[in-house]
Amino acid sequence: MSNIRTAKVLVTGSAGFIGSHITLALLEKGLSVYGIDNMNSYYDVNLKWDRLNRLTVFPNYQHHMVDLSDEHHTSAIIEHLKPDVVIHLAAQAGVRYATENPHSYINSNIIGFFHLLEAMRRNGIEHFLFASSSSVYGNNQCLPYSEDDQTDEPLNLYAATKKADESIAYSYAHRYGIPTTALRFFTVYGPWGRPDMTPYSFTKAILEKIPITLFNYGKYKRSFTYIDDIVEWIIRLVDMPPIHGTRDGFHGQSDPIPSKTPYQLFNLGHDESIDMLSFTRLLEEKLDKRAKIRLVPPQPGEVIETLADISRVTQKTGYRPQTRLREGLDHLVNWYMDYCQPMHQPGRY
Repeated sequence: MSNIRTAKVLVTGSAGFIGSHITLALLEKGLSVYGIDNMNSYYDVNLKWDRLNRLTVFPNYQHHMVDLSDEHHTSAIIEHLKPDVVIHLAAQAGVRYATENPHSYINSNIIGFFHLLEAMRRNGIEHFLFASSSSVYGNNQCLPYSEDDQTDEPLNLYAATKKADESIAYSYAHRYGIPTTALRFFTVYGPWGRPDMTPYSFTKAILEKIPITLFNYGKYKRSFTYIDDIVEWIIRLVDMPPIHGTRDGFHGQSDPIPSKTPYQLFNLGHDESIDMLSFTRLLEEKLDKRAKIRLVPPQPGEVIETLADISRVTQKTGYRPQTRLREGLDHLVNWYMDYCQPMHQPGRY
């Protein structure tokens, strides 16, 4: 494996929320980073361009407008760039949007994922890391969620595509020896976040006096994970690919029959959760404003609670999340007030 300081890294979804943060961290370490993003309009593309503008000032960054569902273009760009490491974060995100546009999830999360794997197989990759999701656990009643828990009953299409990605990636790691790391994210939040995600959308709603709908009467619980903690984990894991003859990156120490597949899987989340009503009250406190709240019954396809068992990734990397929710929301609110209020015309976001 090339040392991370000399590796050429490709980040897909580099203008996205998590992707832009990862890319920026790699660039600040002096790495050569290639970014791929099709800049689609799932949410306001101006936010994506503003994230991208933070990256293009670095001479060691190259951006490429590529839609991974385009097989020819995907194959050509991997052949041309020949990256050592691929961090795949591009995807059609969101749980509820799947009921409106299910085809976009198949095109991006399944077909695009397959095209990328095929391109990497033909060109040789030293480490492939990709985003999965805590949603694959469905309504697992055993908390906190462990990577060893069953994930055969996804409650929505987004979760199903992420579970499919894990299975497809495992098969490619086994058949072609691609060192692969799957990352199950738990409700990532922070500055430059997506407008459709709860921390951002609730902040906007409270400030603009828009009613907030809390499904399951505000009793859904989420394991909110601050973006800087996610970045730190990924940066450390880039230099820790799985090896043939190991299991989950632990060299078979706890397993008498080590896996021959270079594949490892980690939860990346906070080991505390909070119900959504309490979350809203905390955000009210940060904004010094009251929210207009509508308590309604559960939403079909929603997970009741998420909570991450992070013992595996902690053992692997030596890192635990450092940012508590109160501190993380301070950072988010400060960014929002700076970016979305005075610097932009009213109503843009």
